[in-house]
Parts: sequence; structure tokens; C-alpha cells
Amino acid sequence: MSTTFSKYLFILLAPLLIASSLHKFYVSVTNMQYDESNQGFQITTRIFIDDLEDLLEARYEIDARLGTEQEDSQSGALIEKYLRSKILIKINGELKRFTYLGSEYKDDLIICYMELPGIELSGLNALEIENNVLMELFEEQQNVVHIKIGEQKKSFILVRENNKGMLNF
Repeated sequence: MSTTFSKYLFILLAPLLIASSLHKFYVSVTNMQYDESNQGFQITTRIFIDDLEDLLEARYEIDARLGTEQEDSQSGALIEKYLRSKILIKINGELKRFTYLGSEYKDDLIICYMELPGIELSGLNALEIENNVLMELFEEQQNVVHIKIGEQKKSFILVRENNKGMLNF
């Protein structure tokens, strides 16, 4: 085989070799921001639509078709049910139930909106968040959590082996 031919073959095959060695990155991003005027947290969670569809199919056996005209009518209720089981928030050691407000689609993401009302900042000593979103489906899943209370900001990267973040005040 000639050296020139080998170089051309390598140039043609290199992109295929590189692409086959890459794997998909699994991540969600949750933002929790304290709203003093409402005395509570505003929470958004961003998840890739295709990953959530895979989860809904595996867990609930539905073809969700999120963000399309053919979206399954059960999708919203199942997303809420799933998030309630996978995002757990404790305030001062007490488990709190967030209110699910709904979701919207933007590009290839679903943005889910939640709130946690009735939290007085003066009584806030500890906040713990556990986020297991998509971890049962994707071993490489990472859930990034950003918390903002006034000027204080804290971020966590939660993975299967370390799925909790804690703030003490």
C-alpha cells in the first residue's frame, strides 16, 4: 500500500473513528433562586427532550413525543410525578413538597417550572437538595444544581454516587 494512499485513507476514516469514540453527554441543570417578595424558591429544571422521552418510554411505556402535536396527553402528569420522585428538597432537615407549575419547550430542551413557597429566610438554617433525574437510565448522568439566595451562590454537580448538595447558613 502506498504512503499517499494510506494518508488519504486515514484522512477519510479519521472522522468516523473520532465520532465512534465520542459518547453522548447526559446532563440536566436545575436553578433554585430565593424570591424574597414571595418568600420562597423559584425552581427551573432543564432536561434534554430526547433523554426525557427515553425515560418516559422506559419507565411508563409511553411514546411521549414531547413538544410535538402528537404529544401524549399523559406526558405532563407523568413528568410531574417523575420530578417529584427524583428531586427532593429538605429545609432545616424537613422534606418539602414543591408546586409543579408546568413546562415549556425551547430548542432541544424541556424547561420545567416549580416553586417552593412559604420559606422564611430568617428561619433558613440548612437546605439540602437531592437530584436523581435520569440517573436510573444513564450511568453517566450529571445533574448540575445552582442555588442563589440573595448574594450567596452555590453550585453542585450531582452524580449517581454523590446525588445530594447541602447548604448551611
